[in-house]
Amino acid sequence: MQGRIIIFLFVCFFLPATLWAKAPEWRIDPPHSSVYFDIRHIFSTVRGEFQDLSGTFRFDPEDLAASSMSFSVKAASIDTNNRNRDNHLRSDEFFHVSEYPEISFQSSNISHLQDQKYEVTGTLKVKDVSRTISVPFTFFGTTESPLQEGVRVAGFEGAFSIDRLEYGVGTGKFSKLGVVGDEVRLLVSLEMLREAE
Repeated sequence: MQGRIIIFLFVCFFLPATLWAKAPEWRIDPPHSSVYFDIRHIFSTVRGEFQDLSGTFRFDPEDLAASSMSFSVKAASIDTNNRNRDNHLRSDEFFHVSEYPEISFQSSNISHLQDQKYEVTGTLKVKDVSRTISVPFTFFGTTESPLQEGVRVAGFEGAFSIDRLEYGVGTGKFSKLGVVGDEVRLLVSLEMLREAE
């Protein structure tokens, strides 16, 4: 009888905890993480970045089913090293930051490609437009922080392209004039932190 009770308790408490276990949670280290972008201007390439970003990843390469990625940037933090251009990009003609302050991404699936290469699929929301995209990324692994005792560091980097007009970023006027391209190339380079176990 006692043995049956032990088995019953094991099934009721231990197995559900295992089934619902989550991957380790990592948080973004903002000073060492960036979202860069490139876009064509007539013949030159204009480069910029979003400086205010946040997010948490639950990532375990051995348990991708329990892994997820949630990420956002403040649209007003756009910086192309030109004040007039940045203010124009913040206006309602482009990002309309007063109405849509955040750009966000929420994963729905993470898969392993090969070696350190993975792919995350999820919803990218820019302004009031949400689209499903897949982003290949590299997981560089983890290490103990040489600067903070008791902290581990993980590295992630992904590159992808989007059509800005599909997200309502711009009216297409400058594209028709041949001034600004439609394709935006993005590079997301992240260092993530968590307390060592």
